[in-house]
Amino acid sequence: MSDAVQPTAAEVRAAAEAVKTALDRHLAAVERRSGEDDPAVYEAFNQLAAAAEVYDELLYDRYDEVTPFEIPGTDDSLPPYAGPEEPNAISVLIRRDYAVAEPQRLLAQAQRVEAAEYDDGPGADEGAAGTIHGALGVLFGEFEPDEIASRHKEFGLEEGDSTLWVTAADEPAEPGEWLEVPFEGVDPQRVVCRFDVSAVFDDEDAEDGEDAGGADELEDDLDLDEDEDLEPLDAER
Repeated sequence: MSDAVQPTAAEVRAAAEAVKTALDRHLAAVERRSGEDDPAVYEAFNQLAAAAEVYDELLYDRYDEVTPFEIPGTDDSLPPYAGPEEPNAISVLIRRDYAVAEPQRLLAQAQRVEAAEYDDGPGADEGAAGTIHGALGVLFGEFEPDEIASRHKEFGLEEGDSTLWVTAADEPAEPGEWLEVPFEGVDPQRVVCRFDVSAVFDDEDAEDGEDAGGADELEDDLDLDEDEDLEPLDAER
């Protein structure tokens, strides 16, 4: 970075003072918290995170140094939980995306299911399994979603992103109450927990591991004898 765009020492110092102020505010909010999910603590946390990020960037730009701590980002996080402390009911919202990677395999599996339901077994052109959308209806009508998730390759499907949300409710819904719009009106503050699966996370892990080098580089560095085996390393995500 050129000297013309570098922050001044005074700007870095001011950012450091802002972090100190944000730390004091965060501690004060924690000391006065009214409950486990006090919005004042949440707001103070966000302010501290923002101040720390600014300071970290200016410190690096000016002195090529970084801070020894990292505050997780909050842009994509859920707001503080504001649902009942002891929920009497929960709703589990699941979305799983698939690509139809092998249409012929999908059709063949659906036709087998359909044939087993009829004595003569209708032909591909006669039954619902003769079209892609019909085959999807047959398979998802026959198998539970979890079974399809575990056997998706057998059905010619390729996994995409998936997410699972657990939301809390005061009382169970009345029968048929939400069937017309099952995923509408979810209150983020009643989400107890969520679990996301995406290839983007794998890409991020791969980028983080690029500097570590590949297996070939590791073997070369170790200078192993021909008779020695390199034991696989267990990696935790």
